[in-house]
Amino acid sequence: MNIQENISLKPYNTFGAEATAKFFAKVTSIEELIDVLKNRPATDSQQVLFLGGGSNILFTNDFDGLVILMDFKGISEMVIGENEVLVSAKAGENWHNFVQYCLSKNYGGLENLSLIPGNAGTSPIQNIGAYGVEIKDSLEECRALNLETMEVEEFTNAECKFGYRESIFKQQKGKYVILEVVFKLTTKNHKIHTEYGAIKSELEARNITQPTIQNIAETVIAIRQSKLPDPKQVGNAGSFFKNPVVPNTKFEALKHVHPEIPGYGNGESVKIPAGWMIEQCGWKGKQIGNVACHDKQTLVIINKTGEATGKEIYEFSTKIIDSVREKFGVELEREVNIV
Repeated sequence: MNIQENISLKPYNTFGAEATAKFFAKVTSIEELIDVLKNRPATDSQQVLFLGGGSNILFTNDFDGLVILMDFKGISEMVIGENEVLVSAKAGENWHNFVQYCLSKNYGGLENLSLIPGNAGTSPIQNIGAYGVEIKDSLEECRALNLETMEVEEFTNAECKFGYRESIFKQQKGKYVILEVVFKLTTKNHKIHTEYGAIKSELEARNITQPTIQNIAETVIAIRQSKLPDPKQVGNAGSFFKNPVVPNTKFEALKHVHPEIPGYGNGESVKIPAGWMIEQCGWKGKQIGNVACHDKQTLVIINKTGEATGKEIYEFSTKIIDSVREKFGVELEREVNIV
């Protein structure tokens, strides 16, 4: 067991925000994890924070507790039918690399989720999704450590209680840490998802009429690279806000005042693109101090100068929330975890 003291967390978050962990440990197995948890040093707060790729977190203060970097590695697979395979990834596997691995084997189901930052172990927490596909569409099960009992539990897809950017792991925050995820993917006769407008346009531009899963992945990567900044070049955590979901009556009232407002209906509610509202409030490309809204995707807040503190980024996001509330009467919710 190697627990370090007073470690900078700047290399471990994609915003590149400076913060210090009072205690820090990297674990590569469940045995190491349990050992660290059972023998962790006492702190005033007794807090424990689990880190994966650091792509969905904003440190606004130093962390007066123990930070555990989940560095479990390993991918395995098991064919279960003529057209199905179970592919598992340990928590510390880079998500995009895992998707690329599946594509190299011609396993379909995750291609629309290419180039999403972070690690496999955090993917179910927010039920990550992009371009018409979510984790819930192919996740078979996941294994997690119950931090109260120190027992490993298995969760089926249904038991994960997935919703829009929701899961049981988010609802019961602090109770579980995910160790491994297992996906049921196709080996042939893949279902191709091209419903998202940008994918259709990009495929047409490439003169691809019968796309493979590899074509879809390449297209998604091209779209993301054209719109989203690389965290290695400019600090960011991807989409900072959730797309708000409002009742149909609320949306109709908004449409009366803002006829051009886009929305995607789902029964008795409508999802409104948060980026559109933020742009209407004049935030596209706007910079305050060290922080800015990305000039191609307003859902993305960036550490423009590389010198922004977590507090600066948080305050910037608060100004955005306030302006959207004032103009549209809609409350934006941060998708990024605030620490």
